[in-house]
Amino acid sequence: MKFEGKHGSNGTSVVKRQPDIDKKHQANGKPAANGKPAANGKPAANGKPAANGKVEVYREPEANGKQSALGKNLNTYTWEEIQRHNQETDQWLVIDRKVYNVTNWALKHPGGPRVLNHYAGGDATDVFRAMHLDLDVVRLYIKPLLIGELAPGEPSQEKNKNSKLIEDFQELRRLLEAKNMFKADLGFFFLHLVQILILEVLACLILWNFGRSWAVTLLVSFILTVSQAQASFLQHDIGHQSLFKKSKWNHLMHKFVMCHLKGLSTNWWNYRHFQHHVKPNIYPKDPDVDVGPLFLLGELQPIKYGQKKIKYINYEKQHLYFYMVAVPLLMPVYFNLQSMQVMYLRRYWADIAWVITFYIRYFITFGPFYGIIGTVLLIHFVKLLESPWITYVTQMSHIPMKMSQEENQDWISTQVLATCNVEQSFFNDWFTGHLNFQIEHHLFPTMPRHNYHKVAPLVRSLCAKHGLQYVDKPMLKAFGDIVRALKKSSALWTDAYYKT
Repeated sequence: MKFEGKHGSNGTSVVKRQPDIDKKHQANGKPAANGKPAANGKPAANGKPAANGKVEVYREPEANGKQSALGKNLNTYTWEEIQRHNQETDQWLVIDRKVYNVTNWALKHPGGPRVLNHYAGGDATDVFRAMHLDLDVVRLYIKPLLIGELAPGEPSQEKNKNSKLIEDFQELRRLLEAKNMFKADLGFFFLHLVQILILEVLACLILWNFGRSWAVTLLVSFILTVSQAQASFLQHDIGHQSLFKKSKWNHLMHKFVMCHLKGLSTNWWNYRHFQHHVKPNIYPKDPDVDVGPLFLLGELQPIKYGQKKIKYINYEKQHLYFYMVAVPLLMPVYFNLQSMQVMYLRRYWADIAWVITFYIRYFITFGPFYGIIGTVLLIHFVKLLESPWITYVTQMSHIPMKMSQEENQDWISTQVLATCNVEQSFFNDWFTGHLNFQIEHHLFPTMPRHNYHKVAPLVRSLCAKHGLQYVDKPMLKAFGDIVRALKKSSALWTDAYYKT
């Protein structure tokens, strides 16, 4: 068996087998039925030159556990070669020094295709570990996408990243895994769900016993608002798969809480929220900060709009109409309509069926008192009351923090610089659903929230060691910083717009 090396037209190292091998490869890296090599000249998924110039053979086990006679040879690539494949139509990424071509698989990715594209051409090791629950299962899915590995002389991360910080963070994660910090206390989450259900039942009992007067309606609406807000926090936990060890149970429970208890789509939330997590405050990759033309956030957007003389709205007043638009309308209008639109356009039939059960339950429960129209108004009134709660809790940790375009930073820097914490107290923990520990949540999204306060001192210490600013502030200051940040951005727009 002979091998001879040559270079493809894109400069990528290719290892070509001589015709005496009867296992050839198609363009997708799989064995071709006709035994012909791939027509596109791209590297086969099995060529792996060793450091000495020869080819090492990695033998895959057969179904019976034995090694197959034909091995799988991996190509080796430099970071310069990998970074060329960073387009939507050509996506490679690195996980644990292995190189994967995820171009054709991106549309099938459970977290949505954009999450993969955000890391195309780079190292995705830490985000891969952070966002997935069962790594062994996920590796089975991506195994057919393996096309090579980093060349022996290449660092594990891109050369511009702080390798020592990355090593320390990965060591911290191993320590937390050893201490079972990723193991959920099911009793904690059971009590949280019971709280939500008791509030729902309590609202019904009050109506049945006292009728539908204005005072009773306001009381019932307040009780349902608390239930809905706490359900928002619980679905957030489940969406990150921090409850059960098996993903399928998390997915099922997520449907129940998000679709049945809240009337919103889980798929819509996942695709949107996971983009935010992998690239927080990175414009335009994070949909939570790409909110133009209504609001201009950070420093780059306002200056860009101002220099181009763009004035869809008077952005000088955005910190004022934040109270009139974002605060009351986030939940009943923006999230609600976007969820329905995504479910309909993308044909999420399971989500649609589950959401229908939400409305059926409300019509059965409250229809006898308010009728169909009155029940619909009650639903939206509750969402209107919930909206300020969710708006302030979700925005206080991000809008005042650094926003930028893609800088290709390491995972820990990307998360810490874009987030901040709010001081811990029993009320703060309950009121925010433990999202007052936003830094720890962003670094370890699958960690159960009841463990955030345990790992916070270790994260703070790591940040201090490497000069990362770990921000922890009082809640009222965090709320005020939202408006102060909007006002600062509006001033930047004003200066750029009126500058001659």
